[in-house]
Amino acid sequence: MRRRVDNDRPYAELWIGTHPKGPSTLRDGKSLEETLGGQLPFLFKVLSCGKTLSIQAHPDKTFASKLHSEDPAHYGDPNHKPEMAIALTPFEAMCGFRRIEEISALLRKHPEFAACISDEAKLNVFMCPTTEEGKRAALKEMFTSFMSCPEEESLKQLKLLLSRLQMEQSPHPHPHEEPPWERKCSRAILRLAQQFPGDAGAMAPFFLNYLLIAPGESFFMAPNEPHAYVAGEIIECMACSDNVVRAGLTPKFKDVPNLVSMLTYSMGGPTIDVGTPKNGDTRLMRYTPPVPEFEVMIVTVDPGDTLSLPKLDAPAVFVVIEGSGATDNAGGQRLVMRPGRTYYIPAGCPSMSFSVNESKQGPLKVAMAYQNPDVPGAE
Repeated sequence: MRRRVDNDRPYAELWIGTHPKGPSTLRDGKSLEETLGGQLPFLFKVLSCGKTLSIQAHPDKTFASKLHSEDPAHYGDPNHKPEMAIALTPFEAMCGFRRIEEISALLRKHPEFAACISDEAKLNVFMCPTTEEGKRAALKEMFTSFMSCPEEESLKQLKLLLSRLQMEQSPHPHPHEEPPWERKCSRAILRLAQQFPGDAGAMAPFFLNYLLIAPGESFFMAPNEPHAYVAGEIIECMACSDNVVRAGLTPKFKDVPNLVSMLTYSMGGPTIDVGTPKNGDTRLMRYTPPVPEFEVMIVTVDPGDTLSLPKLDAPAVFVVIEGSGATDNAGGQRLVMRPGRTYYIPAGCPSMSFSVNESKQGPLKVAMAYQNPDVPGAE
């Protein structure tokens, strides 16, 4: 698949799929959708975050249909957008709400953060019931109050907060040593404030989990869960949608009322997955989300090695993410693999084999996406 690329410009995303906002085209000039006779159920991306992406969530199918009907200019399709990220480099992200106990501690420690939230909402956090339902209710009230804080007041408090945090980051020992997670939280706020001056969303680490995942690790973001990707490079796969409800750290359209209303207010970060070897072969690592639209497999072939790819019953696309090599199939077709090249594999295509010349210095790595064979139900 080919798209015209300006080699002198940086790009944040590579899209591979049939979504109308970025449809892929094959070498013969046909669109991927035309070749398939329809859409892929997923959208496959390579994402490079040089700057933090917005605080956002993606709607479930019911809410996506409502948003699309009421505001098609901002929500261009009626589909949900569960997504999975697989790190190619060390990757930083904010995902899901912190536990209410952590937020309570941060409210007590940072008066500037507390000043952006109503007294009633703060009291409900400090005195919330021990039940999950009670905690979620207190969290929703706290987040709604923060997001509703008048801009003049939130920016005033942000300025005070940044001044104090900068002083506390000095090399002189602080009289009250912070736990590592609190230090990381403070440093993240300073970093976000540099990227988005005058945006109170820089305080997001006070209520969102801050994660650092290693290459090869992944996480899944279900609909209606808040997140913001901060730095690094990932493979990303999602249902075929571009619906994003944003609330901060962005110059784009913000839809705070809908974001506040749609979230589940579950607490704790996502589960970190390292993939599962297919049939016990660690050269074929499967990343399987709990949704029917997609699964991702990372294929790794070392120099001097040859690897046969299992036959797929559904259409697939893949992108070369590292190294070089060749692929052959039973029909005698050979393709040369180079980083950044993308390919389409028709359903039922004869089995393919990947090979790497023994003279190469490193492995060939390919990321492949296809419909999840273990979860029925993709349209």
